[in-house]
Amino acid sequence: MDPFARLADLERRADEGGGERRRRRQHESGRLTARERIDLLFDPGSFQEIDRFVTHRCTDFGMQAEQVPGDGVVAGHGLVDGRQVWAFAQDFTVFGGSLSETNAAKIVKIMDLAVKMGAPIVGLNDSGGARIQEGVLSLGGYADIFLRNTLASGVVPQLSAIMGPCAGGAVYSPALTDFTIMVEGTSYMFVTGPDVIKAVTHEEVTKEALGGAMTHNAKSGVAHFAVPDDRACLQLIRELLGYLPSNNLDEPPPGPTTDPIDRESPELDTLIPTQSSQPYDMRRLIHAVVDDGAFLEVQQHFARNIVVGFARLGGRSVGIVANQPAVLAGCLDIDASVKAARFVRFCDAFNIPLVTFEDVPGFLPGVAQEHGGIIRAGAKLLYAFAEASVPKVTIITRKAYGGAYCVMASKHLRTDFNFAYPTAEIAVMGPEAAVNILYREEIAEAGDPAAERQRRAQELRERLANPFVAAARGFVDGIIQPRATRRVLITALEACRTKRERMPSRKHGNIPL
Repeated sequence: MDPFARLADLERRADEGGGERRRRRQHESGRLTARERIDLLFDPGSFQEIDRFVTHRCTDFGMQAEQVPGDGVVAGHGLVDGRQVWAFAQDFTVFGGSLSETNAAKIVKIMDLAVKMGAPIVGLNDSGGARIQEGVLSLGGYADIFLRNTLASGVVPQLSAIMGPCAGGAVYSPALTDFTIMVEGTSYMFVTGPDVIKAVTHEEVTKEALGGAMTHNAKSGVAHFAVPDDRACLQLIRELLGYLPSNNLDEPPPGPTTDPIDRESPELDTLIPTQSSQPYDMRRLIHAVVDDGAFLEVQQHFARNIVVGFARLGGRSVGIVANQPAVLAGCLDIDASVKAARFVRFCDAFNIPLVTFEDVPGFLPGVAQEHGGIIRAGAKLLYAFAEASVPKVTIITRKAYGGAYCVMASKHLRTDFNFAYPTAEIAVMGPEAAVNILYREEIAEAGDPAAERQRRAQELRERLANPFVAAARGFVDGIIQPRATRRVLITALEACRTKRERMPSRKHGNIPL
C-alpha cells in the first residue's frame, strides 16, 4: 500500500475508535467519546497526539484479529488557556477502555514527559478495568502508572476525571492524584463491585449507592467535585487549572480583575451575630472579600463544617481554609481535619498562599470521635499548617478556643500575619463553660445562680476572652474592622511575596497518617 494511503487509513481507524455502533452507545449512555472530551478540554487545534498508532501485542483469545490503532487510550499534550497540559483519555468504545500493557505504556510516557516538562497531568478515566486477556501484563501496567503518580506528586498538579466506570485496582491512580472530579449518573468508583459484595457479605447495594458521584463527594470524601455531565466536567478542569501553577517551581498564574484592592464590604460589620452561639455562613464572608466574589469550593459536600477552596486576592491565586459556623458550629472533627490538612499540603506544595478564616469552638466531642482517632486526625491538620512554608495569613472572625485555636494557623505555627475582628474571642474555652469551673461555688451560693453565671461570664470575656489580650502579647498582629478585610489581606499577601522559610535538613517528615 502506498505510504500516504496507509497513513490515511491508520488515521481514519484511530479516529473511529471502536466503530460507529459503540460510539452511538457511548452517546446514548450520556457520555462523550474520548476524542470529543479531548477536544473540549484543550484550546481549539492545540492538541498533539502521541502514540496514535500503538496496538496491543496480545495473541491469545482471538485478540490478534482485533487491533485498533491507539488501543483504547488517546494521549498527548496541548494548551489550556494558552498553558501546556498533558492528558490521556480512556476510550470506552475500544475493548471497554480496558488497560493493556501498551496503552499503560502510553499513559506512563506522557506522565514522564509532563514531569520532565513541568506541566500538569489530566487523566480522563472511563474504563472497565484491567484487560483480562493480558493477565499480569495489564496489572503491571497499573503499577507502572501508580509509581508515576507517586513520583509526580508535589512536582506537577495531577487531576483525575471519572467519566464512566473505574473499578478494582484502577481506582488507586485517581486516589493518588490531587483532585478527582466525578460525573453524576454516569460514573462510579469502587474496589469491589455490588456482585462481589453480595457474594461475600450478603449486602445488596447499587453501583450508584456504592460508588456514585455523590457517594464519594458527600460520604467517603474520595472525590472533590461532582458535576452534571461531561461538558461541565471538562469546563471545571479548565477552571481549576487556572488557579494552579504548572509545577512546584512556578507561581500560580495571575488572574485579571478590576476589583479594587481597597474595596470595603460594610455588610461584614454586621455579618457575625452578637451572640457567639448563633450560626452564620462563612462563605458569605469569603465571597465578599475575594476578587469579583469568585470562589471555587473544593469538597463542598464533604465535612461541611470546614470550607476549603481557591480564589484570588488582588489577582493572586490563594487557597482558603475556613471554619463553617453554620455546620456543627464550625467544630473540627475527623473528616474536617483530614479534608483541610490535605488541601493545605497541596497549596504548600504548589506555592499557593494560604488564607485562614477562623471561627472554631474546639474539636467535636464524643466517644465516636475519640475512638475514630480525632487526636491523630487533628494532628494531621496541625502538622500541615506548621509545615507549610508558603505565605500564611489568618483572620479570627469570632471564636478561637482551646487546642483548635493553635491548630487553625495560629501565630505559633509560623503564620506570617494574624488578625482578629474586635468581637473575636480567644480563650482556653468559652466564658460560659469556664465559669462553671472557676466559679462553681460562687454560682451555687448566689441568690440568682443564672444571673451570677452570666455576670461572671461577661467578666471573663472582658478580662481574658477577647482579642486585645492576644494583641498585647503579639499573638495577633492587629485588630481590624471586618469591612477592611479585603484590603488587609491583600496588603499582607503582598508583603509576603519575597518570603523565604528555612526548614531543617531531612529526607521527609512523618505526618501522622
